[in-house]
Amino acid sequence: MPYDDLRAFLDALDEQGQLVHITEPVDPEADLAVAANAAARMGPDAPALCFERVTGYPTGRVAVNVHGSWANHALALELPPTTPVRRQVEEFSRRWESFPVPPEYREAPPFLAHTLHGDDVDLYSVLPLFRLNAHDGGFYVDKAAVITRDPADPGHFGKQNVGIYRLQCKGRRRFGIQPGSIHDIARHLRSAEERGEDLPVAVALGNDPVISLVAATPMAYDESEYELAGALRGAPAPIARAPLTDLDVPWGCEVLMEGVIKSRVREIEGPFGEFTGHYSGGRRMPVIRIDRISYRTDPLFEHLYLGLPWTEIDHLMGPATCVPLLQQLRAEFPEVVAVNAMYTHGLVAIVSTRSRVGGFARAVGLRVATTPHGLGYCKVVIVVDETVDPFDLPQVMWALSTKFNPADDLIQLPVMPILPLDPSSDPAGISGKVVLDATTPTAPDRRGRHTAPVQDLPGTGVWLEKLRGMTDRARR
Repeated sequence: MPYDDLRAFLDALDEQGQLVHITEPVDPEADLAVAANAAARMGPDAPALCFERVTGYPTGRVAVNVHGSWANHALALELPPTTPVRRQVEEFSRRWESFPVPPEYREAPPFLAHTLHGDDVDLYSVLPLFRLNAHDGGFYVDKAAVITRDPADPGHFGKQNVGIYRLQCKGRRRFGIQPGSIHDIARHLRSAEERGEDLPVAVALGNDPVISLVAATPMAYDESEYELAGALRGAPAPIARAPLTDLDVPWGCEVLMEGVIKSRVREIEGPFGEFTGHYSGGRRMPVIRIDRISYRTDPLFEHLYLGLPWTEIDHLMGPATCVPLLQQLRAEFPEVVAVNAMYTHGLVAIVSTRSRVGGFARAVGLRVATTPHGLGYCKVVIVVDETVDPFDLPQVMWALSTKFNPADDLIQLPVMPILPLDPSSDPAGISGKVVLDATTPTAPDRRGRHTAPVQDLPGTGVWLEKLRGMTDRARR
């Protein structure tokens, strides 16, 4: 059965040996962030951590690194923890084909157990706040689902956005938020400000694992994250009506904060240790006023550590970035076999494709850079043959080493849009992009000498499975 809340997923991780309970008292700073940083360095089967006793926060527990390994990502999709990364991406893509699966409204959401209103709201008394990296400008909430509607079309369910955006606590009832210009929430806020209105917002913290996955997935503007969650779960996603804003929110969330993004109000937000592995500077950003907090009894708080890759955010966003690009490319180029865009949310993307005609791979690479997600990311695009596994970096490096000729196979695209957080962009938000064609030339292109590649010997696949089985038995 799919997980309806974070607690059920942690139970599943526990059963698989993918959750470590830390029962000794810990300080919020620096223990929580340092432990999460260390967990990110434990490799592809790193566990989630659950801190049972955090000094100063007697109301609940704190979970980190929940999606922080390929084993945990597989379990979030109800796959065996040993499922290879490419297989996880393929399964993500296969389930996407069932989109849309409408959500299911449920009554009596557990987050209604406790409520604070108006002036009684105090973020510091409810949330276990701590700095994630040493030079962050303040305390951040960074793994919450932020929900807004399109003010110009509030009845359109698909245009309701569920996304993950960093939130800097700036007071008892205030957050700073960074709504990137390429994200749907920025479009909602712009529409509200054109009307001179505040934008209603709900912030759901501590969600089931699939809600976090879809909130990190680039989707078309009018496509619903809840309907994608249903496709990935194989069952409708449970949602509820937020009591103050009437927004649709995850039924099983641990904490629900509601309020408005203030119209035309900007304050300094940042710096913050970003997913790029660099600090972003302070910028004037919008402000959220929280008017109501609802939370479960003994709430379970979730935080996401991000910094120098790889960390949890790379596992969370990796397949969720690959699949939308794959779907968009295949709609126009059915020859595309696979997409690996797991590197810094797709700033580097590797695409394997069959070639229809000479120069075809270049057309594919150029399209990657101009997809809805590629416009803001996909700075370096590497295109390889269909026989090269883009998730096997030694194979990719072999293709680059032997099939890529810098004189002819490098396409440069100057002055292209990129997310402003890319530290190499200059000015912020503008960058050159490149396509590297590392495919075998196809007629009428006859450059190079690629007619006699070495192949694996017959029966290699059979022996590979046999040896893997013998190794697994020897390790038990």
